[in-house]
Amino acid sequence: MSIDNWKTNQNQATSSSAADHFDATDVEQPEVSFAETALRLGGKSADEARRTGAIDAADDQVEALFAPQYQTANSAVHRAVWERRVPTELFGRPAGRLSADVKSVMDESLRVVRRHRRTGTLLDSEQKISTTVLNELGGTGYWGLLVGKEYGGSGAEFIHFAQFLTRTAMFDPTVAGLASVHGCIGAVDPVRTFGTPQQKERFLPELASGRRLSAFALTEPCAGSDLTALRTQAVRDGDDFVVNGEKLFITNVLPGRTIGLVCMIEERPAVLIVDLPDEETDRFWLKRYGLHALKHTHNYGIVFHDFRVPARNLLEPLRGDGLTIAYHGLNLGRVALCANAAGTMRLMLANIIPWANFRSTYGEAIANRELVRRRIGHLAGLIVACDALVEWCAGLIDDGYRGEMECIVAKVFGSEAQKEAAVELFMKTHGGRAFLHGHLFGDNVHEFLAPCIYEGEGEMLGMAFFKSLVKQHGKQFFEPISQALHGAGIARPNLLNPLHLAVIKGPLAKYGKWLVGRKLRGAIRENLPPMPAELRAHALFAREQLGRSCFEISGTMRRHQLKLADRQCRMSELSWRMQQTVVILCTSLYAGRQEDEIIRAAGSCLCNNLRNQLTGRRPSDRNFRHVTELGAAIAGGAFASIAGVEPEEILMSYE
Repeated sequence: MSIDNWKTNQNQATSSSAADHFDATDVEQPEVSFAETALRLGGKSADEARRTGAIDAADDQVEALFAPQYQTANSAVHRAVWERRVPTELFGRPAGRLSADVKSVMDESLRVVRRHRRTGTLLDSEQKISTTVLNELGGTGYWGLLVGKEYGGSGAEFIHFAQFLTRTAMFDPTVAGLASVHGCIGAVDPVRTFGTPQQKERFLPELASGRRLSAFALTEPCAGSDLTALRTQAVRDGDDFVVNGEKLFITNVLPGRTIGLVCMIEERPAVLIVDLPDEETDRFWLKRYGLHALKHTHNYGIVFHDFRVPARNLLEPLRGDGLTIAYHGLNLGRVALCANAAGTMRLMLANIIPWANFRSTYGEAIANRELVRRRIGHLAGLIVACDALVEWCAGLIDDGYRGEMECIVAKVFGSEAQKEAAVELFMKTHGGRAFLHGHLFGDNVHEFLAPCIYEGEGEMLGMAFFKSLVKQHGKQFFEPISQALHGAGIARPNLLNPLHLAVIKGPLAKYGKWLVGRKLRGAIRENLPPMPAELRAHALFAREQLGRSCFEISGTMRRHQLKLADRQCRMSELSWRMQQTVVILCTSLYAGRQEDEIIRAAGSCLCNNLRNQLTGRRPSDRNFRHVTELGAAIAGGAFASIAGVEPEEILMSYE
């Protein structure tokens, strides 16, 4: 595949402006990654260093797909921490105008879902989303929203697609989730981003029409977060690859569908696009198991035994391997998960309000009680924050940024917010009725909790966020010190020893210059847009916290040095604080752009809550007054963005 084709294909697969942000220069990758070097110097086994180094190298290869100005080191979060000026202009922008043809596809798709929900025909006899619904959605163009028009799709911008998932989840989160599986982490993104023109011609029209729905087969019984443990093998035999192995937890897989299969070819991860046979055979069959989550979708294991795949189905990125392809699509999936959470929590809120107005205690509706009002107000804040993160991250992706750390923030916050909303707000407000058959919570509790695991478990992703944040700083300042010590055979440096000091004098002086220079710089320059005073205060707090955090992060690296990889608790805790601060900044800026006073108030209440958690400050009476007044207004019908959601029937009502 030529460099010119790469540029052309990116232009077709993404928005026209984003295509120019990919770097087409052929940069040679280092043979040994930073992570592998650090682990070797830190005393890890050669095997662990190699495995971790492979993941780090895959990350470098994904970075190389983007021009330098759109890589992680120039991302919004990275610059907010390591530069004195926090680039608030990169922390969200309103979505552009939605084209009429894309809007038509979206509106018609929602009509299909709403109609089947009202008539009780959304699910089949196995309680899965019915084939009829899937086919009707195919007729609307639902499955081709992210596919270019030249291949039969709509070519929607990702920001519009992500916000549409929120609207879809308000009617059915599973249908919204299937669009994400198909378009973000299924076969669509790998083919449109890494496929040759011939591969796109063969696969994308079928995927866009929904005639072949897709999935991504990555996880294995022994390979979850550790993708270096993959065992599925594909061996070249003439014009085919012969595949043997087993995959696990593959959503949206059935005979007759198309999957992106991650496997090992000549000891390197690779991706094959596989059209599964219409029937199970002795070469391919599904492994069925009971699964509480994803109960309305088909989620199975897949077993391959001497299964043949045409060699022309191999995706061959200009740089990297199968892990590069997998990592690319996961970012889209993480934003989509947050978008789904925003819609699902709206569904919860739309069901809390009628119950709170119906249920009385001591002669008074619980909607008038402070605790319930606080729950309603806080739930609105969680929704607004997810909306802010979705708009922010999807906009960055459309603008050409990689968005690795930003998408992690969206995924972790969205999944944790949905979990909190389900258990602490929705379940507790409904009491015992929450566990009745037929209740939204009781019937879907696993669906509400499981996203904490999807697209990477939250704390594992938090460490990935931290590693991305410190990677360049480590390479620039700490790796030269470690290599100098290692080259001199010094295992335990002593700065009071003149010989030791002489060995690291050069790189140590370079680090000292950075540290002193950063501390001597003046205050952060005011660069916030016009916004209400309270939201401005939140944005200033977050901006100041992010700007100062470099000292604590660098100090942690200095303290633990090569043992930092083993300090998972410290990395996780630091990462959590950074992520929460980013959410405050993003939410305050988003709410400040809105005209709706309820959205502004909800955003402010959420920021207050996160600030209290970060500072250890107790909520003030003013904080409680604001959130309960917000809850009262929403209980009275003031939250416009849940209009049109039809609440479930109140179970076991009484006269």
